[in-house]
Amino acid sequence: MYDVVLLTLGSERDAPGGGCGSGGACCGGAAEAGSAQAKTEERCETPRVPVLACADALTARGARVETVTARSDAEVDEVLARLDGPPRADGLTWPDPDSKTRLVVATANDAQLRAVLRRLVRRYAPPPSRRPDDLAGNRTVPDLPPIAVLPLDPARSTTQRDLAAQLGLPRDPAAVAAAVLDGTARRLDLLRNDGGSVTLDGALLGAADEGGRPLHWRGRVEVDDAVLSTGDEPLMACAIGNAGGYARLDDVTLLGNPDPTDGLVEVAVAVPVVTRSALGRKRVRLEVRRARGRAVSVVPRDGKVPFLDDGVEGELSRKRSWWTEPGAWAVWTA
Repeated sequence: MYDVVLLTLGSERDAPGGGCGSGGACCGGAAEAGSAQAKTEERCETPRVPVLACADALTARGARVETVTARSDAEVDEVLARLDGPPRADGLTWPDPDSKTRLVVATANDAQLRAVLRRLVRRYAPPPSRRPDDLAGNRTVPDLPPIAVLPLDPARSTTQRDLAAQLGLPRDPAAVAAAVLDGTARRLDLLRNDGGSVTLDGALLGAADEGGRPLHWRGRVEVDDAVLSTGDEPLMACAIGNAGGYARLDDVTLLGNPDPTDGLVEVAVAVPVVTRSALGRKRVRLEVRRARGRAVSVVPRDGKVPFLDDGVEGELSRKRSWWTEPGAWAVWTA
């Protein structure tokens, strides 16, 4: 039978007595050092309820269950170390493909799931100078251990399309437990970037004014050898999609059909184009340019460009590149 670790993410303010239910981790805040906080810090009144329900379902099936609340990267790393394989001759830390330990990550938002995957990549990605022969040529990380996702707020499947909803993963605690013990591992693409982080769903670059209207910015956007923008024209948005969370901007479709299993990143830029009617009146239409490829780079031309990456806010002030790691991570699914 399996040892199952149920991991929730919290912060020091979420310690017992910190106003977060019965001593459990809150739903808000990503334990990701060096990153911006999630766009909004979300709270749920009883975050421990789905965790305890999932633990009970696992225990009833004979699994040995431990619940862990990690309030720092170091505490997350202590949990992930249980997924390590036996020592290798080259001294690299490598995941155990036959591990009897399974991990369930309880998440309130995609930023928290991203935080755990970021630590997995940091743990198992070998330095370029020590790249082993058994690492696939199109990857910089080995197959990361599969994880199960336990959404702490089931209502988000209808009110907001989080990644679990997009992937059709189970949301009920008992169904998550069944997937952990009886399900299969579904491998998914991962986006890495040269800023040291990862992207599971996607990123949206651009800003809006106080009324919610997109503001123009300029930047050079390249997908492999295709140039979507030279940086000399205004842009309203740039969407970088592994999955479909950033496929639309208001009523405009940016990404066509992003697929987190096809080994490609889909990118789109929205460019305002001025035209004139037969009567000479100016009209602005939005031209959407799309491309798919292995990698994308964005070079901002006008200072800092705000962005959301898996729900985490940031500002881009210099060139940033994302590339695809095909099938690098996996989820347990029914």
